[in-house]
Amino acid sequence: MRLLDLYLARVLLNQVLLVLGVLAGVFMFVTLIDQVSYLGTGRYSLFDAIQYVLLSTPRIIYEVFPMAVLIGAILGLSLLAHDSELIVMRSSGVSIGQITLAVLKLGLVLALTALLVGEFVTPWSETLAQRTRAEALERNIEQKSNSGLWMRDGSTFVNVREVLPDLTLREIRIFQFDGMDQLRSLVLAGRGRYADSFWDLDEVKQTLIDEQGFTQVSQAPKARWNTPVSPQTMAVFLVQPDQLSLLQLRKYIAHLGANVQDTRNFELAYWSKLALPLATAVMLLLAVPFVFGSIRVGGMGRKLFIGIMIGIAFFAVSKALGYIVLVYHMPPLVGASLPTLAFAAAAGLLYRRIP
Repeated sequence: MRLLDLYLARVLLNQVLLVLGVLAGVFMFVTLIDQVSYLGTGRYSLFDAIQYVLLSTPRIIYEVFPMAVLIGAILGLSLLAHDSELIVMRSSGVSIGQITLAVLKLGLVLALTALLVGEFVTPWSETLAQRTRAEALERNIEQKSNSGLWMRDGSTFVNVREVLPDLTLREIRIFQFDGMDQLRSLVLAGRGRYADSFWDLDEVKQTLIDEQGFTQVSQAPKARWNTPVSPQTMAVFLVQPDQLSLLQLRKYIAHLGANVQDTRNFELAYWSKLALPLATAVMLLLAVPFVFGSIRVGGMGRKLFIGIMIGIAFFAVSKALGYIVLVYHMPPLVGASLPTLAFAAAAGLLYRRIP
């Protein structure tokens, strides 16, 4: 059985990697086309667009992984059936259950791979992709991982610790320098919200420094900050769910809840990360009935076409349920797990039809 496991794993893995490469290439091309529309904005160039696409590749691979596993497994098993290798296995006393178990072992390896990519590779690469893109689009703003955003407006330097999902700014510091590069004013604000072409600052403390170095401190519950920096500019630097690991998502969801922010988008990402490894295994098992079940009528091309349609359906339903969660306040756990559970049930029904 060990030889059978290794042989099936090698055949299926080769096809999965082939399909994954094709799908990733298609999605990378679409992403590049989308980024072309930003050329000329700030200092965003074709090089920046290509760099963004390359850094986004782990996220793209992670998102299409279940679909690639399904199509690749159907292709691999169909090739074995076409070459009569599955018939030879059955004639040698290998049961469908044993073949399924061998496929499941590969599924566990692929599920673990998906989990590791989603936890360690995708957050790092996506954070770098979003940061380099944002800084290229907004030439006067720089993002530092340990201190937030830094921007310059003439002789004024501004630091924003965090941009919340509703575009509220947290922990704002405004440094005003004179012509001799001497600090003359420091404004600290707890929060900032955009309204009527101004940023309304809360919990404001201002320190004025004269030429002799004497300071004058004043406090106010509110103040207005007049700056060309718009909410659209700040939106470029929002934290995206793809940039966070499971542990970081849990902490950020708690952080957003403490700041009275909508957490559904990040909760959806959290449960989707947990569901994706299981979806990978389910997609692999779903491929087995295509060869052994009543659905095997027809050639390899027909099976592959049906597999592609099912893979696209899974991808589309997952995305659609994500939008439904956000628009209709559906529980994120249900939206993230429903496609996987539905396809797992479909796999179970198809197995029961295997003669």
